Amino acid sequence: MKLITLYIIFQFFLNFNVFASENSISLENLKKNSNNKVVFMRHALAPGYGDPINFNVSDCTTQRNLDKTGIEQSKSTGTLFKNNGIKFTKIFSSFWCRCKDTAFFLKMGNYELHKGLNSFFQGHVDKEETLSELNNLINNLNQNDGPYLMVTHYVVIQAFTGISLPSGGMAVYDLKAQKAYDLKIDN
Repeated sequence: MKLITLYIIFQFFLNFNVFASENSISLENLKKNSNNKVVFMRHALAPGYGDPINFNVSDCTTQRNLDKTGIEQSKSTGTLFKNNGIKFTKIFSSFWCRCKDTAFFLKMGNYELHKGLNSFFQGHVDKEETLSELNNLINNLNQNDGPYLMVTHYVVIQAFTGISLPSGGMAVYDLKAQKAYDLKIDN
């Protein structure tokens, strides 16, 4: 009986790994076929949870911000992209300072603010309106002119792609297939 149980558990994990690989894309595959891709990046590490009560989108001192680790994480990610020859056609960011700072410290080029990337976590913006703006942005991107980078928040990425990411994590959305993948970075 123990042997059968172990076999079933082994098969579950074997099948789970196959499933996981079908729902992820490697950096190498992104590099080879990136024209129709959008990379969603969750802002780098900004310790804490949510934003302070006195939050003001125009005042970084009222927001949760990147710490030294988050700044280094952003720089390392930018270097990783550059070392792999990945250049973004356009970079978009949420209005939140931790997203703008992530985009800045990537050193991948200028970025454009877009309200479809703002966090609706604490109700600072309307969820439906934000996701509608994001859908409009996605639908108006040239499918053959990517890759595009969008620096945003956990809730936005999870709502659009269905993928939950840690700080600095990335998901890839295929504009043609209309499917999202977890971006796997091999170190």
